[in-house]
Amino acid sequence: MARVIFYEKPGCGTNRKQKAMLAAAGHEVDERNLLAEPWTAERLRGFFGDAPVASWFNPAAPRVKSGEVDPGAVGADEAITLMLHEPLLIRRPLIEAEGRRCAGFDKEPVLSLLGQTEELEAAQGCSRPAGPPCPTPAAEKAHAE
Repeated sequence: MARVIFYEKPGCGTNRKQKAMLAAAGHEVDERNLLAEPWTAERLRGFFGDAPVASWFNPAAPRVKSGEVDPGAVGADEAITLMLHEPLLIRRPLIEAEGRRCAGFDKEPVLSLLGQTEELEAAQGCSRPAGPPCPTPAAEKAHAE
């Protein structure tokens, strides 16, 4: 089985389900905090491949949902700059496995790691699209104390 580096937003319910799916399939999941990772433009860009720029964005990010950031109206360089300054804008999870990278849970290498299943289809998107966003890591830590 594969070692999967999984960049997530801590506290995200959808990311929790996705990690569980990978682990249940026998993969070693190395969890990393997407929001605290020291990204560079070149390194971050490597997760998006030839996907359209608009698909690089997290549609559940507050600034995207409010319309303040329009993913369809920015170019690649501007998108990366925005994401470096505000990692919540990055589509997640970011996955590294078997020498390949992707943004989202519906692309290679995830498809090969899990196979095409209905369960995989159900693991897409935000699990709380109409409700309040998942707590920020700082709020979650304060609640636990």
